[in-house]
Amino acid sequence: MRSLCHFACALLLAAAAPAATAAHDISTSEKIEADGTTTLTHEALVDAKPAELWQAISTAEGWMKWAVPVAWHSPSDPDVLETSYDANDKPGSPNTIQQRFLVRLPERLLAFRTIKAPEGFPNWDAYSRVTSIFELEPAGQQTRLRLTSTGYPDSEAGRQLVRFFEQGNAQTLAQLQTLFRPSPTPAEE
Repeated sequence: MRSLCHFACALLLAAAAPAATAAHDISTSEKIEADGTTTLTHEALVDAKPAELWQAISTAEGWMKWAVPVAWHSPSDPDVLETSYDANDKPGSPNTIQQRFLVRLPERLLAFRTIKAPEGFPNWDAYSRVTSIFELEPAGQQTRLRLTSTGYPDSEAGRQLVRFFEQGNAQTLAQLQTLFRPSPTPAEE
């Protein structure tokens, strides 16, 4: 289950995280919607321009720089990104994850839904109803990155997923921050 932390866009995927991870300054909020579902939002500043960050979250090549060792866009459907935490996996294997990109506004917004999880992923039925959205907003020399996941059901399975992704989505943003963090100079080491 640990390998799934990177998932939730990463994609796709453990204890609950604190409201903010001080080392990476990632804020987390949770809201119960009128229909009883939960929306989970994480936000952080990333040392990258929106175009650079967009490349990292919207392409297979980008995902392989920060989230997974292998990723492919489906040859039959360019809106499907398939990834795996196992470098030896091939497209269609039981352990891959597939994300369907629902909305792409380049350098501004990427909405997706997981349409295939690794074999044995807990609470898959509940998670298959969750939609995740990356929002990018210029912030000087940085980009404000918001990852919102909405539609966690009002059930024990939904609450387990929220607890898992409180940490997993924070880790996703931290990995993106690390990808773009400037290398320390010898004097800073």
